[in-house]
Amino acid sequence: MQRLKLRRNIRTKINRTGGCFRFPVSDQMALKRDCSRNRMDAGFCCFSRCRPNKPCHLCFEGDSNTVMVMNKRVVEVHVRAVVPTSAGRAVFIGNQDKVFVIYVDESVGAAITMFMEGTPKERPLTHDLIGHLMTALGAHVDRVIVNDLKSATYFARLIISAENELHQRKIIELDARPSDCIAIATAQKSPIYVSQEVWDEVEDMSDVLRRMTEGGGEETE
Repeated sequence: MQRLKLRRNIRTKINRTGGCFRFPVSDQMALKRDCSRNRMDAGFCCFSRCRPNKPCHLCFEGDSNTVMVMNKRVVEVHVRAVVPTSAGRAVFIGNQDKVFVIYVDESVGAAITMFMEGTPKERPLTHDLIGHLMTALGAHVDRVIVNDLKSATYFARLIISAENELHQRKIIELDARPSDCIAIATAQKSPIYVSQEVWDEVEDMSDVLRRMTEGGGEETE
């Protein structure tokens, strides 16, 4: 009865917040007992029943102090191309089903291109420095999620996994620009995801990318 009541409370809180919700450690064991597996390939832990390679409706992961619940389905994407524009660079991300564009400034677009191509650098750039700092602190980018789209502006979350000397793991979630998230994820070869809501809303630019590829990479507007 107590477990059923906890589950109902979780669903109510998620429906009200529409995103992530942190639960105190007193609720953590009850949540874990209902989970059939600790993690999925996409980095999510199922609340009720695991389905390989598919994020579930209620998921959580966290350290010994908090539990993070997420109810957003996500789609894995990859950087397909980075194309120069009159105002910066156009980053085409997607999969075999759809491709969409995120416009970034010139410096970040150049960094993404260098990370994709493995271009050597004489000195560390900003995103290199961020990666070196995380490595020195025992952390790495677990995944990146483009989670929202408002007034033609994309929003993203940077999910960092850190481990201390006692091998205790901690998950940190940061708000960040999608351009920086993509650059850091590309540098560390970490997965990039898009929330299902954003994925359904964006326009498919697969044909545009195909024409540009066939035409030798013409500049976009």
